[in-house]
Amino acid sequence: EVQLVESGGGLVQAGGSLRLSCAASGFTFDSAAIGWFRQAPGKEREGISCISRGDGGTYYVNDVKGRFTISSDTAKNTVYLQINTLKPEDTAVYYCAANVACLVGGAAADFYRYWGQGTQVTVSS
Repeated sequence: EVQLVESGGGLVQAGGSLRLSCAASGFTFDSAAIGWFRQAPGKEREGISCISRGDGGTYYVNDVKGRFTISSDTAKNTVYLQINTLKPEDTAVYYCAANVACLVGGAAADFYRYWGQGTQVTVSS
């Protein structure tokens, strides 16, 4: 059974940092693409970053470049999303998802098959 479990969300002040984790099981982690998405209230779910486990490629949407860093730990089957200099507009539920290839952006969610339950990130001003 494929499982993705996010953790690390919480309430932080603007300017702070968080590291989100996505623990994966039930599939071949080394050949998968793991994406991070976020969905703010009233908005569509957006793919913001992805790591291709096969070649190590990383991808970001322009809005998060320079503040978000995606990485992975093979031994732990875990993908991380480091978020720095948090802004109130980063407030959203953050999800990880698995696919065979990386895709980010507004329409990316349609291409990912397996999803975690999400973790809430709330940034206060």
